[in-house]
Amino acid sequence: QLQASGGGLVQTGGSLRLSCAASGRTFSSYVVGWFRQAPGKERTFVAVISRSGASTFITDSVKGRFTASRVNAENTVYLQMNSLRPEDTAVYYCAADRENNILAKRNREDVRKYEFWGQGTLVTVSS
Repeated sequence: QLQASGGGLVQTGGSLRLSCAASGRTFSSYVVGWFRQAPGKERTFVAVISRSGASTFITDSVKGRFTASRVNAENTVYLQMNSLRPEDTAVYYCAADRENNILAKRNREDVRKYEFWGQGTLVTVSS
């Protein structure tokens, strides 16, 4: 199972760190992605991190503000979010897959490619 946490209410310009914890799995065997879904909109890709953490890909709209990292010994992946804006308001989900080719651009942004999903955590950025 995956469990995302760390969401909350923050003012514009503030920071939050989301966590995605795994249980019952060898987390280091999984590529982990972050997605978000704003009210009334589709779920969209935010970031993905490779099994070792050596490679990350961040969507352009948050590049330079968001960073993905992981501590496999703790079975946890993080999404550090800085300089938050109202348009970042959404439910944030983590997802995992065992296939390394999910890192390819044609795959990493596709919600259908990920095998496991967490329940989501709400981030609200006030103006």
